[in-house]
Amino acid sequence: MAQYRITFLPMDRVFIAEDSENLLEIAMKYGIHINASCGGNAACGKCRVKIIKGDVYAPIHPKIPQWEYDAGMRLACMTIPRGDVTVEIPLESQIDRAVLKRRRRAPHILSAIDIGQLVKGWEVDPAVFKRYIALPEPSMQDNISDLGRLMREIKRKHNIENISVDFKILTRLSRILRDSRWKVTVTIVLTRKGCKLINIEPGNTEDKNYSIVIDIGTTTVCGQILDLANCSALKLIEHTGNGRDICTIAESSDYNAQISYGEDVISRIMYSRRKGGLKKLNEVVIGTINKVVKELLETSGINIEHISHLVFAGNTTMTHLALGIDPKYIMLSPYTPTATLIPPVRAVDLGVNVNDHVHVYIFPCVASYVGGDIVAGVLGSGILKRDKITLFMDIGTNGEIVLGNNDWLMCASCSAGPAFEGGGITFGMRAGKGAIEQVKINPTTFEPMILTIGRVKPLGICGSGLIDIVAELIEVGLIDQNGKFKRDLQTERLRAGESGYEYVLCYTLETQINRDIVITEADLDNLIRTKAAIYAGCRILLENAGLSFGDIEMVVIAGGFGHYIDIEKAQTIGLMKQRGLQR
Repeated sequence: MAQYRITFLPMDRVFIAEDSENLLEIAMKYGIHINASCGGNAACGKCRVKIIKGDVYAPIHPKIPQWEYDAGMRLACMTIPRGDVTVEIPLESQIDRAVLKRRRRAPHILSAIDIGQLVKGWEVDPAVFKRYIALPEPSMQDNISDLGRLMREIKRKHNIENISVDFKILTRLSRILRDSRWKVTVTIVLTRKGCKLINIEPGNTEDKNYSIVIDIGTTTVCGQILDLANCSALKLIEHTGNGRDICTIAESSDYNAQISYGEDVISRIMYSRRKGGLKKLNEVVIGTINKVVKELLETSGINIEHISHLVFAGNTTMTHLALGIDPKYIMLSPYTPTATLIPPVRAVDLGVNVNDHVHVYIFPCVASYVGGDIVAGVLGSGILKRDKITLFMDIGTNGEIVLGNNDWLMCASCSAGPAFEGGGITFGMRAGKGAIEQVKINPTTFEPMILTIGRVKPLGICGSGLIDIVAELIEVGLIDQNGKFKRDLQTERLRAGESGYEYVLCYTLETQINRDIVITEADLDNLIRTKAAIYAGCRILLENAGLSFGDIEMVVIAGGFGHYIDIEKAQTIGLMKQRGLQR
């Protein structure tokens, strides 16, 4: 079988590929990201690349206009090299991590004090804790085993009984006790079956007890280091400038490397069914987690030896893939995950780069499409501690909704579609550098004023930008309540396109992609369907609870979408109602 050299620009990386592989498969194999929201079946048209040099086989596709095809543009999933090839990945497919650190605060976002009120009543009682012990040295009169001596002193000095022991401790116990002159710190974890001794360190390290918590999102993986030793209660009265509580030492995030294999969970489940697909998806997300962990340690200056505890939270599919569990039946009727309550697992067995005594605790999922991230959100928001009837929403490709108060909780999920994450939109993209995020339209001339993330030339439209755009189109009268453009308005920005009428946000010379960036009636239809799905989910949940929208006293919007959404714009397009809304 012939082999070819494939050069990817602008990163200028060269790889060897087999002659039967297409460019998307080659990029995936070597960790080069190319947008491919459909998972590589030529449906989305997002995996556009430019052939700079070399011979390839690539049929014409409707997503590539003839003039672009003549200029070398191809869909990576349909392009097979016939020799050495140099291929350029366009800007819209390149990942910029810097955008994950942006701090745009939308109107009505809660202040630090408001957040303190939101989670009022919680206390922190870590399941993993450290205890310092000075043991008496053995003698002929007191020569019980080293482990027996340690257990005896833990009981005497800390009143902890019936402790089980991790076997790995025994392999180093005698050495550590003697090297430390019988002064040690033990790490104990509280389990359902009682306490378990998982680590022993020389000297007094009680004040060095840290946990890493990881949110495994479909698009991003976010992490924090928490100080368990000095955070006995969640006191949100002392804050840093970015609103973190005093327990948080450092934060980091990165794009989930699985995005190269599909934008949504269904695409990734489909990919996992390929030969070696599950193993690959597991490897790349663990790789992302390790990058986040490494950055957290570097930023905080904390020694990896003092990480005692790891927590994962994610939707049901992400949880399965992170643990290497087959998610196949999540997408097949009757939609049964392998497990919703998963026991702790040793982190090193998953490939996470921490010490071998650290276990991963996984937030339990509820069902196939209500995951551990929602359980974590419900706990963190404190809605189950309040009298107010609250609607908790995490809006993404899969919209997850929880309704209730301190007496009861109900949940549901709805297939909202990827519109609010930039998917399914003609020029949609993730919230990256160059994504249009804010728009104002002159009500007289209908000319737009546009701001992008990073304040660079536009590449496309992100989810929050889509809401801004549609709200402006409504307010200036360019579209009606059915999501159709008004044909009788005098503006060159409004024109007939391939999928109905469209509004030109940016002309070719104003963009980085050498194409007009437009919003089409098909895009508006996608937004309407997304809105309808969320509304239907909320309404069905309320009807099952015997309530109406008027009974809701508070709405909590979670996740990245909740952080960047403009509430007023969301109200304009009918996604939110004014009454009872809090952020």
